[in-house]
Amino acid sequence: MTIVDRELRARVHQRFVAGTPVADHAVRAELAELLRTEAPLLTEGDFEQLLCSLLDEVHGLGPLEPLLADPYVTEVMVNGPGRVYVERAGSVEPVTVDLEAHEITRLVERVIAPLGLRLDRSAPIVDARLGDGSRLHAVIPPLAVEGPYVTIRRFATRSIDLAGFGCTGGAAAFLRWAVAAGWNLLVAGGTSSGKTTLVQSLAAAIPRDERVVTIEETAELRLGLAHVVRLEARPANAEGVGRVSVRDLVRAALRMRPDRVIVGEVRGAEALDLLQALNTGHDGSFSTVHANRASDALRRLETLALFSGELPLAAVRGQLAAAVDGIVQVARAADGRRCVTEVAEVGDDGVDVRTLFSRRDAELVGLASPTRAPRRHGTSAPDRRWFRC
Repeated sequence: MTIVDRELRARVHQRFVAGTPVADHAVRAELAELLRTEAPLLTEGDFEQLLCSLLDEVHGLGPLEPLLADPYVTEVMVNGPGRVYVERAGSVEPVTVDLEAHEITRLVERVIAPLGLRLDRSAPIVDARLGDGSRLHAVIPPLAVEGPYVTIRRFATRSIDLAGFGCTGGAAAFLRWAVAAGWNLLVAGGTSSGKTTLVQSLAAAIPRDERVVTIEETAELRLGLAHVVRLEARPANAEGVGRVSVRDLVRAALRMRPDRVIVGEVRGAEALDLLQALNTGHDGSFSTVHANRASDALRRLETLALFSGELPLAAVRGQLAAAVDGIVQVARAADGRRCVTEVAEVGDDGVDVRTLFSRRDAELVGLASPTRAPRRHGTSAPDRRWFRC
């Protein structure tokens, strides 16, 4: 966009904001009239291009909107003025987007203002959810050295089955059995490894008549089940009050008569409340945790539970052993593909894990049969042929 176009767009936008508010359906007509008034000699092509950019700025995230409209873009990363990258089909690549520092900040402020959040020098970090469920994270100076940084993570609108994670045959059959049998599962993996999407894939095996309560810091899960209650944590508002933590929501969820509880990600002391919830009859529940291996996932959950300061290590390990049955490890390959790399069973001591399936090249190979029993009555034992051991 040329300097002239930028100045023209700024004038039209300023007149629109200063004018009388109009209904959503009349915004396009109002902007078109203002644009014709400011530049009556524009060609039809330039007129449409500028009008579309103005609509994106008024209704959405301005120059970032075309990137968010691309179904293959899963992440948009703004590294300051004029430096934008996207993740497309698992590969990160630069894109040309004309954005100044003040425009980046203004776009973010438009998103967060209706949510009661703010972004300024006293609150230079913000997390928010866009209308389509995407997650926005922004950091501005003085914390951001080279201008405002914005990261927008998008989530798949279509469900991905277990085969999409390279989980087929006996491993897929076992995981479906584990969900139906009421095993409590941890999905572990690194950042952007596909943990949330894998939880959605596992949830497809939940019986349709069960009530599921989901708890997330930023609501991402879209389970496609009939009886789902979605809870989302709330940060403090501009006055520093009104915060509702994931831990608060875990406690509230237990009063909502859930058959299963799904915690999007455990990050802090809410881990202890989750363990206690799993030990009070909410069989078949899931959560995710950051960990590089299945054995590390237990240590991570253990450490987070100890943050509460309410129980000693031995008691936390006892809770772990009784609450968590299995761990599903997911990883992101060098080519961007996400795949299940290991399925493990938690030992009776809450410390060790026993690998049931491990990835060998392109296949998950069964190494051992599980020893834990189904939690749901009437569920038969898993088929030993799934494990081929």
